[in-house]
Amino acid sequence: MDLSIAKVLELVEHLRMLDAENGDGRMEGADDDVEAGAGHLYEDFDRDGVEAQVRGVIDSLNVDEQADLVALLWVGRGDFEVEEWPAAVRRAHERRLRSTAAYVMGLPNAGDLLEEGLAAVGANA
Repeated sequence: MDLSIAKVLELVEHLRMLDAENGDGRMEGADDDVEAGAGHLYEDFDRDGVEAQVRGVIDSLNVDEQADLVALLWVGRGDFEVEEWPAAVRRAHERRLRSTAAYVMGLPNAGDLLEEGLAAVGANA
């Protein structure tokens, strides 16, 4: 795998932030009672900034690293087994019809899938 594990883990963290955010600056299901005095963890969450950062990190990856990233997602999702890694990477190269960042960011739970893919290929940090 050409992709840095540290870079994948950074993406996992940011993708989870995007997944946790429901689009209006608040966590889904969060108690909004001001009298309760509870602040929101992501109260100052800058969705656009995180999206731009994730997009920038993915777009800065070379073609082979982007293919590894997509293959990790697919392994994490169960589309491919670890033994099928070369086939997953080949297929990821073939699917490059649109932005890899848009594809990754459009998958629900992409951070979890990447982490599961890392665990499956034995690349735990």
